[in-house]
Formats: sequence, structure tokens, C-alpha cells
Amino acid sequence: MGTHGTFDPDGFRTAYDKVMAKWPAGRETAEVPTPYGTAFVNICGPHEGPALVLLPGGGGATSASWYAQAHGLARTHRVYAVDLVGAPGLSDRAGDRPLRTVADLTAWLDVVLDGLGVDAAALGGHSYGAWIALHYALRAPRRVRRLFLLDPTGCFAGFKAAYLLRALPMLLRPSPRRVRGFLEWETGGSLPDPDWLRLQEAAAGFPSTRPVAGPRPAPGALRGLDVPVLLLVAANSRTHDTYAVADRARALLPRVEAVVLPDVSHHALPQSAPDDTVRRLSDFLSG
Repeated sequence: MGTHGTFDPDGFRTAYDKVMAKWPAGRETAEVPTPYGTAFVNICGPHEGPALVLLPGGGGATSASWYAQAHGLARTHRVYAVDLVGAPGLSDRAGDRPLRTVADLTAWLDVVLDGLGVDAAALGGHSYGAWIALHYALRAPRRVRRLFLLDPTGCFAGFKAAYLLRALPMLLRPSPRRVRGFLEWETGGSLPDPDWLRLQEAAAGFPSTRPVAGPRPAPGALRGLDVPVLLLVAANSRTHDTYAVADRARALLPRVEAVVLPDVSHHALPQSAPDDTVRRLSDFLSG
């Protein structure tokens, strides 16, 4: 989010660990050195299960945010949830190279997969993490068996102006109060978990680097993506036009199933995990 304001690393770690306590028992961790910084990865599920790599959204999101999905997904898959380098979480951004381009992100994720011993995996992301996941699938399709995108931003439609205007004060001068106010506005006051909210608040002022940004994937590239895709978009999202996202994805991706999830907002995913959502993800991943 930036470096303004006072950041409490101990408070952040306490809030992070409290959310991680909601993950399945037997969780493991790994640290993968990359030229862009050391990636911290939370891991659960059977060792012999097929690999599933999860990427969080931007802002204050971390890999901890997948706790509501992890139990269901880890029944059948070896789940690797990665904290983004240079963003809130436990990854270390002190690498030899800065992350500046989409090509850098692709190279970073290549090194992370190599370090985890994963040749190919199912790949999923929420929001900004879905943008990264889609770009990675376009650039390294041999390493992506299946792709799921939870309310992706910057992939099929732009942000609503009202969303950007509401986010701007929080981005310019982040504080716990501004983070809470923004999330309460976007979710319509139906925040799913107080521990998750406290983690978002604790991330205010985290010494983040500027996230990699770029244009939406080219239509021609999307039409050529020969990977099964599940797109789950939030009906109550204030981030973008939900139905425009779904329609454009259906028009461009040759192997997509696009579903509008009722009664959920952008920032409530993936923390909200009704049984139907987990079932859709599990059915898709099992093929």
C-alpha cells in the first residue's frame, strides 16, 4: 500500500499468525530464494496430491487470505499459497533485481515453482493475483494445467471510477481506519471475519514496493489460451462491471466456464467460502 504512516511489524505478524491458525493442521512453510527476493510459501495437503499454487490479491492481502478455501482444496491437492514479493506478507523483497514488468513476474514465478519442485500446477488467484496468474498462463502455458480466477482485476474490464476514488485516500495515506472504512464500503458492511479484517488493518503502512502494472492481456493472446479456465466473479463487486467481465471472458477464452457468485463482494473473496464456491473449485480442479 505504500510506506506512509506507522507500521507495526510485530502487530502485523501477530495478526498474520492468527489468520494462519485457521489453516488445516499440519501446515508447512517454505522459503524460496529468487533474484527478486525470497518468496514465503504456506503449504498444506497430501504430499502426493497434484500441485495447486494460489496467489493473493494486492493491497493488504496475503497468502493467509486463502484460509477459507484451504481446507476444501487441501483434501485433494498439495496447496502452495505464496506471499507476493514486495507486498504485505512474509516474503523478503531484498533481491538483486526489482520486479518491474510482467516478464519479471513470470520469471519470479518460474523460479518459485522450480524451488518448490513443481513442474506444472493448477494455478489460482484473486484480484491482482488473478491478473498475475492469467499473465503467467499466457506466457508459460506448459506449466499451468488449470487456471481459476476469482473476481480478477485488470484482465477483462477496467476499474470503476467510484472504486478508484474511494480507494485513493487509503492508497495515498494508509491507516487502519481508512482500510476498514474502504473495506466496509466495498463489502456493504458484510465483512466476513474480524481476524482477517485486523490483518488488513495491520498491513496499513507496510513497506511495499510499487506493484507491477500493465495493460489487459491482448484479445489475440486470450483467444489462443488452450488451458481450462474457471472464472468466478462477485455479483456485488464494486471494483468493476461484473457482467461485463463475465461476458468478455466468455467471448475471448476458448475453454472458460464463467460463473457469477451471488451475494458476495470483491474483497469478501476468497475469505467468504460458501460450500458452493468450494465445490465449484474442487470440481473444476479434479477435472
